[in-house]
Amino acid sequence: MQENKPAVRKGALIWRFLKGSKGLFVISMLLAALTALTDMITPQIIRAAVDNAIGGNEPTFGPAVMRLVNSIGGFEYLGKNLWILALAILAVALIKVVSQYGFMLSNTRASETLVKTMRDTLYTHIEHLPFSWHMKNHTGDIIQRCTSDIETTRNFVAGQMTSLFRIMILVVLSMIFMFSMNVPLTIIALIPMPVIVLYSIRFHNKIGEGFKECDESEGRLSAMAQENLTGVRVVRAFGRERYERDRFEQHNEEYTGLWVRLGKVMSRFWASSDVLTGLQIMLVVVFGAIFCLNDKMSSGEYIAFLSYNGLLSWPIRMLGRMLSEMSKAGVAVDRIGYIVESATEKDKENALCPDMTGDIAFEHVNFAYDGCPQMLHDIHFTMKAGTTLGILGGTGSGKSTLMLLLDKLYPLDENSGRITIGGTDIRKIRTAHLRRNIGMVLQEPFLFSRTIGENIGIASREPSLEAIRSAAAAAALDETICSFAAGYETMVGERGVTLSGGQKQRAAIARTLTNHTPILIFDDSLSAVDTETDALIRRGIQQRFGKASVILISHRITTLSSADKIIVLDRGRVAEEGTHAQLKCAGGIYQKIYETQTGTKEDCSEWKNPKAHI
Repeated sequence: MQENKPAVRKGALIWRFLKGSKGLFVISMLLAALTALTDMITPQIIRAAVDNAIGGNEPTFGPAVMRLVNSIGGFEYLGKNLWILALAILAVALIKVVSQYGFMLSNTRASETLVKTMRDTLYTHIEHLPFSWHMKNHTGDIIQRCTSDIETTRNFVAGQMTSLFRIMILVVLSMIFMFSMNVPLTIIALIPMPVIVLYSIRFHNKIGEGFKECDESEGRLSAMAQENLTGVRVVRAFGRERYERDRFEQHNEEYTGLWVRLGKVMSRFWASSDVLTGLQIMLVVVFGAIFCLNDKMSSGEYIAFLSYNGLLSWPIRMLGRMLSEMSKAGVAVDRIGYIVESATEKDKENALCPDMTGDIAFEHVNFAYDGCPQMLHDIHFTMKAGTTLGILGGTGSGKSTLMLLLDKLYPLDENSGRITIGGTDIRKIRTAHLRRNIGMVLQEPFLFSRTIGENIGIASREPSLEAIRSAAAAAALDETICSFAAGYETMVGERGVTLSGGQKQRAAIARTLTNHTPILIFDDSLSAVDTETDALIRRGIQQRFGKASVILISHRITTLSSADKIIVLDRGRVAEEGTHAQLKCAGGIYQKIYETQTGTKEDCSEWKNPKAHI
């Protein structure tokens, strides 16, 4: 994917996606905090049981705890009724179970809402991105960003961020309780922590680029698979299965190698992190035992301290995993941000919705695609409203580019001439209004994996079968469809793979004809049909849209011969302009093509048309 990446603020982007799920995530975090609090209480109950209820030591708890204990009967009473402390532990465990259940429920709902918001936002945004953006970016890579990268982001937000909140509470509370019980041992427990944290941060910085390489490689692999599956007939027709398989396997091996290399880095980190964490636990166990033997720490405090140290070391140990997930999520958010931050098509302020039945004029239009030489040079002509314009030209002469500009699929710079409809510059016309009033059959017809009836009626909001059949009849397709076993309910397969080239073109034409638009464009859309069907379709269009402005782009002279006006393009310039009768005797490009296609040489002695050559 060609990526001129705009600046993406990850936090702002995630905050934008959290619309509709913020409340649920807040509830999740509160329940996570309650769960963490229950983890803190249990070791204190055990400490009280060992030191005070059983051991008879002087209690060192706060006033609130002592009031609660005294209301029950004091530690002496609890020592004789240990079932009360067991019941307290059970009650705390029950609270923890309920809070964990609530956390999982709210967190799952929040994460699914987040994913839905992300998918809806991306899909809507992609639909409004310029045609030029789609031409630069591979479909497979876009799909990968909208699936795998969204899932990675969800896993981080729903899994790691909520866990991070719980871990912060665990760490803070654990340290408070640990300092309250034994300051020297707490300091000993914290000595290895900066080393583990700094090592984890270094690991995070190291693997970030690795995750980016893996993600981008996966995007290229997805694009390759998508292209080959879409073009499977071409691959099979030319016997390129082995070549494409080797090409896929080579890239797949490269992709696998990236993950293996990243896995080695992560394995080294996990191993080192486990050693450091193990050393930290060993220090606490050894020095804690020494303190107990020297009466600097009670048995209950020692047991509770080990519990809190476990709660402290586990989050620190998980820091590397969280940082790795953060690295993956950062790459995923960047890739999603590339789509979201790409500029969509926008109308000018106070855009117009004028009448679209006027003359169409190209006034000194110049155009070049990004990074390419100039395609169109000073294109200047006028098409009268309600007439038919034919456009003839060789491959790469700019025929299709003219229509893409007319439909604003590519923007025309302010200093590159202008295109007007009824005297109104199309730059000032609302894009949706312009496209609703232009029916276009593109050079490469695209059909969706639906029934042929749905494909024809897709351009209308509420198409009736009668309207669909009428449009199909005008496109000389109704009889063919009725010959199918399922008729208009026939599934056409992906990209219309079950139909012939001519049938796909006629289905695309019928789809355009379901809307009565004042401007119709047929971009070489009759190339795959025979001349007889070509004539039938043109007559059907004439009968159905007699007053529409029709633009016919074709390499076939017979298709253009009935046009009211024909222009001939040569290397991005208007080389000739006139009627069929004038141009076939003008001695130019049109006459040469006409004589080549018909196999006849016209007697043009009576024609003298100095305006035929431009």
